[in-house]
Amino acid sequence: MSAFVPQLPREIQLFITGGTLDKDYDAVSGELVFPPSHLDGLLAQARCTLPIELDVLMQKDSLHMDDADRAVINQACQDSRHSHIVITHGTDTMVQSAQVLLGNPNLKDKTIVFTGAMRPFKLGESDASFNVGAALMAVQLAKPGVYLCMNGRLFAADQVQKNRLAGLFEAV
Repeated sequence: MSAFVPQLPREIQLFITGGTLDKDYDAVSGELVFPPSHLDGLLAQARCTLPIELDVLMQKDSLHMDDADRAVINQACQDSRHSHIVITHGTDTMVQSAQVLLGNPNLKDKTIVFTGAMRPFKLGESDASFNVGAALMAVQLAKPGVYLCMNGRLFAADQVQKNRLAGLFEAV
């Protein structure tokens, strides 16, 4: 029996928008802040060999994202020459951002996967590396559409919600 070998993309677009995944602790202010993105280091630590084009769209807490920020994400996905896109995003409003992309008919042939983390990568004991790795695998295997990939699960963007009490995503 032969293994399933999908037609893999030549390169994956990875858009960074901020969120807990990219935050770090500022010892002076005592707050979580956005230094330059940690995604290069995360991918290097994971020994990722995929061809990835990394672009920072913004560094925002998703609770502070608005319609203009979602329009930037939507336009970046539309303008990308890549058909396989992963977006790192804060978990609080990830579902809302993903659902905006569902309404864009120019994205119907693209596979777009949102992911994030419940704990910052730089603080250790984070789900960031696992989630990014799972999203990179999912974007290669899923059919065109918009998805969320968190904690080993892949959800269609219109069939998921964040359960704040349990601290996880679940199907609706």
